[in-house]
Amino acid sequence: MKFNNKSKIFLAGHKGMVGSAILRSLKKYGYKNIIIRNRKQLDLLDQSKTSKFLKKNKPDLVIIAAARVGGIIANLKNKSKFIYENLQIQNNLIHGSYISGVKNLFLLGSSCIYPKLCKQPMKEEYLLTGPLEESNDAYSIAKIAGIKMCEYYSSNYNLNFKSLMPPNLYGSNDNYNLKTSHFYPALIKKIHHAKKKNKKKLIIWGSGKPKRELMFVDDFAEAVLYFMNIKIKEPFLNIGIGKDYSIKWYANFIMKKLKVKLKIQYDKSKPDGTPKKLLNINSARKYGWKPNNNFDYAFKLTYEHFLRNDHK
Repeated sequence: MKFNNKSKIFLAGHKGMVGSAILRSLKKYGYKNIIIRNRKQLDLLDQSKTSKFLKKNKPDLVIIAAARVGGIIANLKNKSKFIYENLQIQNNLIHGSYISGVKNLFLLGSSCIYPKLCKQPMKEEYLLTGPLEESNDAYSIAKIAGIKMCEYYSSNYNLNFKSLMPPNLYGSNDNYNLKTSHFYPALIKKIHHAKKKNKKKLIIWGSGKPKRELMFVDDFAEAVLYFMNIKIKEPFLNIGIGKDYSIKWYANFIMKKLKVKLKIQYDKSKPDGTPKKLLNINSARKYGWKPNNNFDYAFKLTYEHFLRNDHK
């Protein structure tokens, strides 16, 4: 289905980093009938309330950007919450959309759905070919269930329920809490404060050797809008930039941007996580989509947002 500025779009999770970026893109392209609800207005963990909301509003498209997310420590300490809340949100929105007559749905996931020691770069067909990374398996299992749920509902009920899998995302509205954040915002905060306090060293978790693919969240939002107007054959698509760099590389990149030199000290008591996570994006490219990869411009916007919000 092609959507226009009158199409009714329910964006779940509009307050988060990914959801807020999609909301900005929808407004930028003139979509005027966007339905948003905060957690107080609609608890997506409540099946009955979610179902009633969908039946009442009957959106043309549901975008699931709502999720419990976090870095390695948050995932390790809260596995029960990560698997329960993500499964519950997805189940309520996917099944609720089906029984409410919603024909189109996008589930947004993550590259951590792939096996820990997955062949690189990771193709969609490598899903479920090996054990998951233990530190975030609860989140990964929930997302895999969501992908399969969308696939089965689409085939059984002739629906257009699809999934998009990005790599690590960063940008405005990111989480800078060092206890729960992903590695990139954590590095920004640590390096910023080291410069501010004239510190000489930077402590990095693990060995600094794992490689990560990073995508600017606004670029991912553009991809969501691109693919929502295309008939996708596959159950899900990888959306990335096609390149990855080591944690050490990212630390040096940020130090260069902030004009500060710090001695890196590796805390090897902390886990490295998956050694390498690079997405194969050939399937997405076949639809004419091209990745954007301007690290300099994206860092500038991200850091400006960080400073504006005065993260202590």
